[in-house]
Amino acid sequence: MDAFSDEFRAGLTDLMRWRRDVRQFRTDPVEEALVLECLSTLSLAPSVGLSEPWRVIRVRSAIARAAALDNFQTANADALAGYDGDQATLYASLKLSGMAEAPENIAIFCDDTTPKGAGLGAASMPEMRRYSVVGAVTLMWLHARTLGLGIGWVSVLDPARLCRDLDAPESWSLVAYLCLGWPRDVSLTPELETMGWEARAATLHIEDR
Repeated sequence: MDAFSDEFRAGLTDLMRWRRDVRQFRTDPVEEALVLECLSTLSLAPSVGLSEPWRVIRVRSAIARAAALDNFQTANADALAGYDGDQATLYASLKLSGMAEAPENIAIFCDDTTPKGAGLGAASMPEMRRYSVVGAVTLMWLHARTLGLGIGWVSVLDPARLCRDLDAPESWSLVAYLCLGWPRDVSLTPELETMGWEARAATLHIEDR
């Protein structure tokens, strides 16, 4: 393969910088073709043993969305109870989900029992299937950004409850609950850094052995 141009590499680096975890969404709908285009990029991802273990549930009905939102609100209240003082006050001020506003809610699972790939690479490290799903989510996230769309990954959830509420097969484990839509604004600075919750590390931790 020919080397990519300096311009291409610079653009790719910019894309990675502009990929942000979006919490503030406009409520404008996203065209179905664009949603499907984003989801199709999952299949471009590498996967252990070519197992392609990602499974998708679009959370579209009012009942399913309400259950997922209530799940988040309960888990968020439990998380808040684990902080004290100024940190609790700061946590309470954070917007950690765009589930109510985002036009698209998407749950992505890993099928831990898929026969595809015949277990290659997963016998010794079964978690590699889930890592494969994470890699696929990252590709979709980057592609969504090229379309002007934003994605927010909601991790303050009870995954077992969500699986029950969405009637997911028992062999599926939740990897990502994603909000997809048009962001209200875009910033190079992570919102948690802007709010003072945490700062990005100044240096990369690397060790030699």
